[in-house]
Amino acid sequence: MNSIKTAAVQMSMSDSREDNLDKAEKMVRQAAAEGAKIVLLPELFEGPYFCQERKYDHYHLAAEPEQNPAVIRFKETAKELGIVIPVSFYEKRGNAMFNSVAVIDADGKVMGIYRKTHIPDDHFYQEKFYFTPGDTGFKVWKTRYGNIGVGICWDQWFPESARCMALMGADMLFYPTAIGSEPILEVDSMPHWRRCMQGHSAANILPVIAANRVGTESVTPSAENNYQESSLQFYGSSFITDETGDIIQSANKTDECIITAAFDLDEIREMRMSWGLFRDRRPECYGIISSAYPDK
Repeated sequence: MNSIKTAAVQMSMSDSREDNLDKAEKMVRQAAAEGAKIVLLPELFEGPYFCQERKYDHYHLAAEPEQNPAVIRFKETAKELGIVIPVSFYEKRGNAMFNSVAVIDADGKVMGIYRKTHIPDDHFYQEKFYFTPGDTGFKVWKTRYGNIGVGICWDQWFPESARCMALMGADMLFYPTAIGSEPILEVDSMPHWRRCMQGHSAANILPVIAANRVGTESVTPSAENNYQESSLQFYGSSFITDETGDIIQSANKTDECIITAAFDLDEIREMRMSWGLFRDRRPECYGIISSAYPDK
């Protein structure tokens, strides 16, 4: 038996990086006190979701992992508590900037970096202004508590991402997220958002853990951004599925909270093998997936 408890932290962010880090650490410590061995925080939790607007000053938020305050702090926290923490941060590497996750193992060491593969560009989710598409490829890390794959927000809408990590041996998938209202589309995307990830879970027979932010974040009009005025209502709804895609832990749309669930990874591996989904794959038939224009 190999039972591991995981946790997803749902929180709101203020303009103070220090306050956000303090709150995140407090919630991580609470999750660890409840027995969680892998704790997931939301996407870019050090501050407000700056991608709502295009502003050159925000480029200065990016830092190399060795200098990023969140990575530095949670290396110490992970080592002290003996837990695994995937840390989302705005990464600078040379002249490029990425939306990244540093996976910190239970000894406090950074196992590696994943850079977000799929970069959205929509009203108030203007990430292409800030992030270069990731160049790491999908990754799976053999942590102290199991093999974990990590995707970042928009990655979670792509079944290819999840299947790649499953093929690489992931026991669980973790998705730090910043998603909320769609002011232009006027649609509640939350149920659709969940169902995409539930499908990844069911199709690959592995648990999915998603951590989102909550609260309303507004843009203050400024000359630098042509006096844009907008706001996003982040809808929380963080959740954990079991290996069949069933949601077994769920947060609401408004409150900060921690949700946890335990999994017997050995039992799930046996189930994954027994179903034969990976035995019966036909990779030679799937070439169309890697073609940009399959009708040509």
